[in-house]
Amino acid sequence: MAPTLVGDILAIALFVIATFGVLCGFPIAFSLAGFSLMFAAMGWALGVFDPIILTSLPSRYFGLMTNEVLVAVPLFIFMGAVLERSKIAEALLETMGQLFGSLRGGLAISVVLVGALLAASTGVVGATVVTMGLISLPAMMRAGYDPKLATGVICASGTLGQIIPPSVILIFVGDLLMGANQLAAQRTGKPIDPVSVGDLFAGAFLPGLSLVALYVLYIIGLAFVRPSDCPALVMDAEQRRTLGRRFVRALIPPLLLIVAVLGSILVGFATPTEAASIGAVGSIILAAFNRAFSFATLLAVMRNTAVISALVFAIVLGVSVFSLVFRGLGGEHLVEAILSNVPGGAFGAVMAVMIVMFVLGFFMDTIEIVLIVLPITAPVIIAMGVNPVWLGVMVGVNLQTAFLTPPVGFALFYMRAVAPASITTGAIYKGIIPFVILQVAAIGILWAVPSLATWLPKMVFPDAVPASGPSQPGSVLDDILKGTPGGAPAPSSSVSPLDQLLNQPPTTTPTPDSDPILERLRRGN
Repeated sequence: MAPTLVGDILAIALFVIATFGVLCGFPIAFSLAGFSLMFAAMGWALGVFDPIILTSLPSRYFGLMTNEVLVAVPLFIFMGAVLERSKIAEALLETMGQLFGSLRGGLAISVVLVGALLAASTGVVGATVVTMGLISLPAMMRAGYDPKLATGVICASGTLGQIIPPSVILIFVGDLLMGANQLAAQRTGKPIDPVSVGDLFAGAFLPGLSLVALYVLYIIGLAFVRPSDCPALVMDAEQRRTLGRRFVRALIPPLLLIVAVLGSILVGFATPTEAASIGAVGSIILAAFNRAFSFATLLAVMRNTAVISALVFAIVLGVSVFSLVFRGLGGEHLVEAILSNVPGGAFGAVMAVMIVMFVLGFFMDTIEIVLIVLPITAPVIIAMGVNPVWLGVMVGVNLQTAFLTPPVGFALFYMRAVAPASITTGAIYKGIIPFVILQVAAIGILWAVPSLATWLPKMVFPDAVPASGPSQPGSVLDDILKGTPGGAPAPSSSVSPLDQLLNQPPTTTPTPDSDPILERLRRGN
């Protein structure tokens, strides 16, 4: 049997077995790293894997720990944890519910709007779903809302933190796409549109608002078709009299934080990492202003941030081993051949990857899917001419469904934990179906109108450096993609160091200039 074929078989088996191990409940970091080392040993014994490839792991890990872009992850987690304890969400939900509650479906609309505001100020899905479930669900049940609609709108609104910046998952997607961009430029020898975390934040802003608009329109339509499912809220005279003052006091603090964090990025005043530090300090100030900050609170928030950050980065380290071994076995060339031969060219390749990610969302967490699938598919898709910012936003919207689809829909677990026993699990599952459909519709709209994701980054960052230019900043997570240790600059040759080591020159796939869909994706309009 030819060595290339043996390597392809081992690469496929590694992907299947590692995914199966994760689905069985084994910790993803140890599953991916452990299975990868086992297959590396098998490949070495069969003569299709060179163990010298693994010597780059120490420098990669050091580069990961010194990556300034990823410093934003624990900072945003810290910001969300502080705001979770500052009672800002509670005040927002109560006042927004009363503001729109006099309308049919008004309570549900207020939940969507508060979910969007919390997403833009915290980005923590679990905290948002639990908070809104504890406060809004009882009010909606007292008002006579259908339990399916009430739980569905809370779960869906709580997941907006995945796509509305600042989003932790977008930080990882952006950093991975930076490395994929460089690798695609090397393989094609052509300039490719640059991408950064700031670009992705700007690109996700309008699609995130579009998704909010879809939710609101659905609720308004349901209020006309089935008014009994979402009746109006009855308020007393005192609540009406003080509503304006309470609304201003509840809305101003999170708006100030959103402007400080997102505004500093969009106007070019700060990088996402610097903006994350602004958000962390701002959240402490807001918590102190609300008299909800103490040393005990700070200690609990720091402990929570450390635990979550450690779990996330352990996954990143494990996936780094997986991707390195996968490429060493020749899996990268196998993926390139598969995607290049999918009917429809770039259209078919993107569609195939989106379908795979959507299906994996039924069984895996978003970070797991991003770190496993994106490194081995993004370079090929970008090399086919797809705009990387558009691709990253598409991935973000697609993966938002992972929080809502059983059996591993974490938003559903959070809702089940706070919902009363009178609301069945089946009702919760049925309630999210319309919102999953709306998210799929949002993917279709973004596919048909790529400028939703590409227009704002071009306006905000008009002087971007070409992706193949010498000053393009290197990504440290591109160690997963390229094999350049510690975020070191990639060589100018069109052949990556790993390809030189394996003596497997990459194959370039010609892109047909006559493909109108590809041209739209390349231009981003």
